Amino acid sequence: MTRPMPAPESPLVHHLDADGVTLCVFEWGRAQRGAAPTIVLAHATGFHARCWDRVVERLPDRHVLAVDQRGHGRSRYTGPARWADFGRDLAAVARALAIRDAVGVGHSMGGHATTDAAALLPAAFRRLVLIDPVIAAPALYGTRAWSTGDDQHPTARRRDRWTSPDEMFDRFRTRAPFDTWDPGVLRDYCVHGLRPDGDAFVLACAPAFEASVYMAALAAGPIHASVRAIDVPVLVVRAKEPRDPRDLRDFRYSPTWPHLAAAFRHGRDLHLPDRTHFLPMEDPAFAAELIVEPILGD
Repeated sequence: MTRPMPAPESPLVHHLDADGVTLCVFEWGRAQRGAAPTIVLAHATGFHARCWDRVVERLPDRHVLAVDQRGHGRSRYTGPARWADFGRDLAAVARALAIRDAVGVGHSMGGHATTDAAALLPAAFRRLVLIDPVIAAPALYGTRAWSTGDDQHPTARRRDRWTSPDEMFDRFRTRAPFDTWDPGVLRDYCVHGLRPDGDAFVLACAPAFEASVYMAALAAGPIHASVRAIDVPVLVVRAKEPRDPRDLRDFRYSPTWPHLAAAFRHGRDLHLPDRTHFLPMEDPAFAAELIVEPILGD
């Protein structure tokens, strides 16, 4: 008989300043702090911290933090998208909350941010789990953007306004790529990814800002300098590889440089060709297992 999941704990909510931007941070398991390494979760572009809720509920005995990155969730920001800022923000959160020897977990853009944060604040992290991080081959940096065939990223045309989270959920649950997500994760994505606006709801991460993040990805700063600086174990989890650059228009393919793990001093590659870029959304139980993977140890 399968044991039912425990009811999820309501997180504490912190509002912290990072270079003039107020970041929202969610905290679970404060009473467990110090019993095992804290887990720090960083989400993908266009998502928010509460997309991790179904993973967090599978880590009931751990102290966990999840950050709404600037321009996402409850962390408001309308300035230009600069990828280095996300790493600096994450380091600022770790510094403000006195985090040391944590497990840093980043999905997609969150993997890029976690890498930068670990280089900026080495004492904060004892190991990293990067789930399909948006870190490309070194030679690609300095170009304008990922190749999409458009001057504007297609996410700029994302529907922004909804009558309710239920409408958004009902619309997405049968549409790719959301139709493969765990229903609880999709529900969290809709409920916490909207904010009230008059008699309706709008996306907390504005489509124009989300698009600008994608367009700035390869104009980012020297992420590979951060890769080379990190001296802790790093697990790089990669989903199915694109067959050619046009596949990157399909968010289900991996944006990760296949040789990334070897570029870290203590990197390990885990290629999962049967998984998509949305692994944490599709299988939160497996994502939780990756985070506490005993081969890298606590």
